[in-house]
Amino acid sequence: MRQSQSCDACRARKVRCVRENLEDSKQSCKHCIALGIPCTYDYRPKKRGPPNLYLRRLQEAAAAAVAAQSEQNNQTNDVASISPISAHQSLSSPIHSSLSPLQQHIQPPSLEPIMAPIQTSAPIISPSRYPIAADSYHNHYSPVNTILPTSTSSALLPQKTDDNQSYPFSETYGGFPAYSWSYKQPQSLPVLLPNVIPPLSYYYRPYRLEDIAPRDSISLIIALFFDFVYPLTPCIHKPSFMADLHTKREERDPLFFALVMSTVASTLVQVPRSYVPMERSVVRKLAQRCYEASRHITTAAYDPPMSMHVIIRYFDCIYHFCEGNDAAQHAAFGEAAHIAVTLRMHEESSYEGLDPIECEVRRRTFWLLFDADKSMSILLGRPICLRDEDCTVHFPKELDDEYIIRSAYLPQPRGKTALVSGLNYISRIFALLGEILVRIRVDKRSPPQGQFATARLEEVQSLHSRIMGALIHTPEPLRLKQTRRHSRLPAECDGAGFRQATFAEVKDFFENPKASRANALNPFLVMQANLYVTQQLVRFVVEQYRDELITSLQGSIDEHQVAEDREAVASDLLNILRSIPIQSIATNGPSLVHKVRFVASTLLDAVRKAETAPVSAARAHAFLWDFLSILSEIERNYLLDDDRDGTSSGDGGMSMI
Repeated sequence: MRQSQSCDACRARKVRCVRENLEDSKQSCKHCIALGIPCTYDYRPKKRGPPNLYLRRLQEAAAAAVAAQSEQNNQTNDVASISPISAHQSLSSPIHSSLSPLQQHIQPPSLEPIMAPIQTSAPIISPSRYPIAADSYHNHYSPVNTILPTSTSSALLPQKTDDNQSYPFSETYGGFPAYSWSYKQPQSLPVLLPNVIPPLSYYYRPYRLEDIAPRDSISLIIALFFDFVYPLTPCIHKPSFMADLHTKREERDPLFFALVMSTVASTLVQVPRSYVPMERSVVRKLAQRCYEASRHITTAAYDPPMSMHVIIRYFDCIYHFCEGNDAAQHAAFGEAAHIAVTLRMHEESSYEGLDPIECEVRRRTFWLLFDADKSMSILLGRPICLRDEDCTVHFPKELDDEYIIRSAYLPQPRGKTALVSGLNYISRIFALLGEILVRIRVDKRSPPQGQFATARLEEVQSLHSRIMGALIHTPEPLRLKQTRRHSRLPAECDGAGFRQATFAEVKDFFENPKASRANALNPFLVMQANLYVTQQLVRFVVEQYRDELITSLQGSIDEHQVAEDREAVASDLLNILRSIPIQSIATNGPSLVHKVRFVASTLLDAVRKAETAPVSAARAHAFLWDFLSILSEIERNYLLDDDRDGTSSGDGGMSMI
């Protein structure tokens, strides 16, 4: 090897090394002589190029194998000393003793503590592109936050070994692009100490649905998703999704497994309890297990970002919302929104070159996030995350999934209304809400004065007109049937008989598996409730701000006119709720209850404060609040936590909920 021209000291100082006699290798350079230090030439340049990772893996595998073998030898005596009876009792599940035979059959095997070593029973799969993926496959799922006692068990970690034989495999599944995989021969799994925390890559590996619950149970829950949840959240392409389930894509693609798990978890907390043949506590545990299974995988799979990540985190947001986990809900929504922005889903130019399925899945998912962003902003007073002026993406094409294939858009049959039309109309309403919310935020920071306030009032009045006419041209299936608007308040709403009858109908819907599902299974009736209640919510917000602007300009406002406007909102909202079957309203779940509660509570406060409020207004608000008690009963039936399940009866009055 050629000797370096500079000594070690000059190389470190990055100065020129000068010797009087260049041929004398033992002579010190002038700098070393001046500093009085030895002049050495020990430096050797490193070999250029990337490190030999293959050799390093072999060395690590050999060291790990030696350590594992030594650990097994040390623990042999301890394991042999444990009583078989006590060990069996410690591993048995406490759930089965209190469940019926049907529930024991449906009970997912992964709900029991998995503390025994896991045996491999399928080919080991490892991604060839991403080094974070694990190199082994387990047929059981073990949560990352489970820390096992040192006296009973030990944690399992995969061992890095060399590839015995690999077979390249790459394909695209349904509407979602897949990773590039390589199949490998099964490898033995060493047993490590129980206090070792598994790396994130340990969980990013293929699973089977049977690891969580029987496949038939998962299929039942997926069917419930498409029957009850999909009309309001059509962010999955049903034909390709079902085809992927049929081919067991989840056993080859961990991210698709996570999508299935998040879909199941969000469905279990949204469908009526009578439709799932399990006890409420078992349903809640299964939903939690599915969410955790999805979360463990997606935490290690952010790069490269995909539309599937956004869908998964959106479903996780719904799961946390229904479970009452506020901070987790907003964290999940924040991740979904920022991944969507990273994918530029808000820009129409980013859709060039994508196949039709991927385009429509992205558009639908983005507008669902956009709508949720505006809803949380008005109901919870949070800043807007996705602003309308930053978005150039078009609305989804009004086509049902079967008319969207990978190569083209097929024509929708004449006279058949697409399910996604409901999403498009409510997105237009939320876009108008976004415009008014931006103006409210700006004016709150810097209130307009004089001619600027007058101009702002004209803008708000224009937005009010657009809100009131937003649903005029809806297709027939989404159009609300005409009610008697001249009387403002339907006479049949009066009396305790209506309340008792409606409570009985709600109870039958949630608790009787044989109850009629016709109205709940009508997606357009379900979407009607969401559309028209949201329209009244936005109308109410616009009218509130309009009155504030009038007060700032004129110094006062006609209280009688304000009371009439509030009565109109309450009566129209009550007419909407009365025009739609209670089963269709109940299918919307807690989100609709929150919207009605926001309007009703504010209206009731206004009536209580107004001294000149007409009796008809107080009567309308009282009946609206009475109807809200029915909606709260609906919300209560969606709770899976017995501790949060408050008592309710048909005699409940206008108590604050």
